[in-house]
Amino acid sequence: MESKWLYWAKQLQSIAQAGLTYSKDIYDLERFELIRNISVEMMAQQTGMDKTVIKDLFANETGYATPKVDVRAAVFKNNQILMVKEKSDGKWSLPGGWADIGLTPSEVAIKEVEEESGFHVKAIKMLGVLDMKCHPHPPSPYHIYKMFIQCELVGGKPTKGIETSEVNFFAEDELPPLSISRNTKEQIEMAFKHLHDPEKSTYFD
Repeated sequence: MESKWLYWAKQLQSIAQAGLTYSKDIYDLERFELIRNISVEMMAQQTGMDKTVIKDLFANETGYATPKVDVRAAVFKNNQILMVKEKSDGKWSLPGGWADIGLTPSEVAIKEVEEESGFHVKAIKMLGVLDMKCHPHPPSPYHIYKMFIQCELVGGKPTKGIETSEVNFFAEDELPPLSISRNTKEQIEMAFKHLHDPEKSTYFD
């Protein structure tokens, strides 16, 4: 589902990042910086974002370019799924965020649930590892893998977090407006399918 222009821009960025990291020749470094600037121009032209903002996204990226990892937790109670309202766009998502260095995927899911919703959980099953480009998310300058982990509720109480303004549980047929950059309707439906069929296999790609 990813647009060709976005794929090309990401490939250029990846080539430039590797070149800027490993090249020693001053003229090669200039060429790789030019390639990075072209990728920034492409993204700015197609997304409407300021070029400075886009360039800053990659300013701290060094070494060989690899996908970023986003972890989402699926927590159920009475056949309803836990969701939080994002302050950034006023829409709803499964608790989650970028994976942290030093934490396992399960530890990230547990931490994000507590920080964003106030609930305490334990991770019980990997539901899916999805490549964001294969699903109907808005365009992103990063190549992102999304992990969905089912968690069991063990305690706590609903508490809004730094990035969230509301906490609630929703039935499958009564989902609120979704923060599509974080999760899609199909991904939440996937989580419900695992709830109804605990033997269902993990989905990938």
